[in-house]
Amino acid sequence: MSEDLWKFQKKNQKIKLRNRYIIEMNINVDEEILFRSMPSAAKLIKEKGLNINKISGTGKDGRVTKGDVLLYLKDNNPPEKKELNKQDNKISIDRKETTMDIIVPTLGESIVEATVSKWLKQEGDYVDVDEPIVELETDKVTLEVPANISGLIEKVIVSEGETVEVGQILGSLKEGGKKPSSSKQDAQSEQEPAKNLSIEPETAIKKDLEVSDQNLKTSKQEERVPMSRLRKAIAKRLKEAQNNAAMLTTYNEVDMTEVMKIRSNFQPDFEKKHSVKLGFMSFFVKASIEALKEFPAVNAEINNEEIIYKNYYNIGVAVGTSEGLVVPVLKNAEHMSFPEIEKNIVSFGTKAREGSITISDMSDGTFTISNGGIYGSLMSSPILNPPQSGILGMHKIQKRPIAINDKIEIRPMMYLALSYDHRIIDGREAVSFLVKVKENIEDPQRILIGV
Repeated sequence: MSEDLWKFQKKNQKIKLRNRYIIEMNINVDEEILFRSMPSAAKLIKEKGLNINKISGTGKDGRVTKGDVLLYLKDNNPPEKKELNKQDNKISIDRKETTMDIIVPTLGESIVEATVSKWLKQEGDYVDVDEPIVELETDKVTLEVPANISGLIEKVIVSEGETVEVGQILGSLKEGGKKPSSSKQDAQSEQEPAKNLSIEPETAIKKDLEVSDQNLKTSKQEERVPMSRLRKAIAKRLKEAQNNAAMLTTYNEVDMTEVMKIRSNFQPDFEKKHSVKLGFMSFFVKASIEALKEFPAVNAEINNEEIIYKNYYNIGVAVGTSEGLVVPVLKNAEHMSFPEIEKNIVSFGTKAREGSITISDMSDGTFTISNGGIYGSLMSSPILNPPQSGILGMHKIQKRPIAINDKIEIRPMMYLALSYDHRIIDGREAVSFLVKVKENIEDPQRILIGV
């Protein structure tokens, strides 16, 4: 082999090794971007040629979201790239100081995206500081984005029904502008009836007949309505609970006589002193906590191949709303008094109906209590609330004949149901737990002295 040929082959081999190294480096970089960021964020990072190590991630497990990338671009783009890509739903940052972006706020732990459910204000509308502008729906709650300044809605970028990520720009708000006067609004409202009066009688009758005919036709047709994010999340979680857990339910019944006597005897004084009614739920919360202390597996959860035993008692209370079921949590309920439990439950119910319940209100639960009795349910099998391992179902109180000391008496009875994860809780523990709750309710003095 000649020396020139040997040098040529050597040089060619070096070039091949270098190209292979470059290809492998690019593959590794691409894999790292895909692993450390959400898909939409990864696409944007590649398009802009950004270094993912310089971008702070706010998503689940520290992953970079599209909103993180947009904020990074806004803060770090060089002057020649100040104008951001229109397809990223962004506004030029080269704007007046009196204009402010409407941005998707942090939505809570592990939640990185939401759906724009409703614009409460439209372009050109005037808003005051802290006045809600747009309503966002997440997998867990519906929240409103307020205005940071008083002014006019300059631009709406994202339409209703679109999915957005944390940090994404929804529109812009221009400071100042004129607030519409009440006299002008009154004048507009007065003009509406006048317009309606100008319609000729025959035209109005014809229009009414057309509307009624149309209503008759549409009443026979199907209606398709897209599922809300909350409803989809509920469906997914319930199905996951059935698929993943070895779920089993055990039943018992409890005599509510003693608890009802306490409520009847002390309700007026309790309500007068604490400004809240004494309900059944506080008794069941206290009874459950005492039982959980005796059977800690019911308060535990499975994480991969480990069991996490929790020495605190965050009791979830299922609350039904028009949008679906939500489970706010009584944090450290073992330290709460009866009035504190009742006040928190009333507050959760109000917030749930108003749609103002937050992610923090529903996080970190260790055990759940669901009361289907308020809807008239006599008996049911509640589904677990993952990753929890137990859920107690309360039901309707119904008077039934019961044998007491070999005599038939009519007593107010309630069926109880405990659904549990058989992977972590044995049948003996589950049945014993439910019996303990039954004993605490039938003899509430046990709760006071902890026996």
